[in-house]
Amino acid sequence: MTLLNKNTESEFAAERAFVKSYLDKVPGKCAVSDDKTDELKKKISMLLHERNAVLVAHYYTDALLQSLAEETGGFVADSLEMARFGNQSEAQTIVVAGVKFMGETAKILNPEKTILMPTLEATCSLDIGCPADTFASFCDAHPDHEVVVYANTSAEVKARADWVVTSAIALDVVEHLIAEGKSVIWAPDKHLGNYIQKKTGAENMLIWDGACIVHEEFKTRALDTMRHLYPDAAILAHPESPMAILEQADVVGSTTQIIKAACERPEKTFIVATDAGIFYKMQQLAPDKEFILAPTAGEGATCRSCAQCPWMGMNTLESLYDSLLNGSNEIHVDPSLCEKAMVPLQRMLDFRQSQQDA
Repeated sequence: MTLLNKNTESEFAAERAFVKSYLDKVPGKCAVSDDKTDELKKKISMLLHERNAVLVAHYYTDALLQSLAEETGGFVADSLEMARFGNQSEAQTIVVAGVKFMGETAKILNPEKTILMPTLEATCSLDIGCPADTFASFCDAHPDHEVVVYANTSAEVKARADWVVTSAIALDVVEHLIAEGKSVIWAPDKHLGNYIQKKTGAENMLIWDGACIVHEEFKTRALDTMRHLYPDAAILAHPESPMAILEQADVVGSTTQIIKAACERPEKTFIVATDAGIFYKMQQLAPDKEFILAPTAGEGATCRSCAQCPWMGMNTLESLYDSLLNGSNEIHVDPSLCEKAMVPLQRMLDFRQSQQDA
């Protein structure tokens, strides 16, 4: 494993400290009564219709938002499919329930549409930990490397990349590049990068030292204990988890791939190492199966993120209603930046299409 900060530890310490301090400021969710929930859902449904808007929600958001998206003709999916759905929809306004980079991706793919979010404060530790200027400087210092970045990055970082990938296609893209004899810079998730490097055998692969605050909380020894408690269960893990977790998993895959495995595999019990928000869709599609959250660090002071992204949790019915009512929290991306970022995104989309056509 080659981490980009191998010889510049102090340079990146500030970014990691900032992530932690930012996390401390994230407010907790407030409970909403059933009557208030029903009232808000009705108001939001009316506003979506009046504003010619559609709601797209990520698998990791609250179940209330996921169900509302489905009930109103919207969509629940991973970040790229959310943006693609918005592109194919006739709606002029796309409301993105997720984190900020997802809203930016939607804007890049739909520059002519209005993109709103329940909150602009919802960010991502991977995005925060990969500052565009620092990343660009490193890429400039290694011009012989193909730059591959994860979707969990800012529009500026995407614009600097050669490829933008999701976890579902990241391995295939890097395998393709390695087969062409290219060296790779991977950013920002080190665990996904390590997994890809191990699977491909890529020797000259530079990996950014970033991590997801949710997936880093999963604990190996506790997972091993849980496997003994549920010997017939299959373990499903997202590749943003540490390698020791992935080595215990029966299936390693993206959110969509994890849901598919839960539906198609014969086991009746699954231990799931990813954000707890995914349980809504898994239970919906496989109601006869049991899903157990993989063990995390516990309830200590550093566990605000345990198995649930606190920034995803900032998406609420109240903030969604306010955004639609007032047209607030609109995503703006400079048109020239959209054009640049669309190049590596389109490259991935074309690559995936070529795989499907093969």
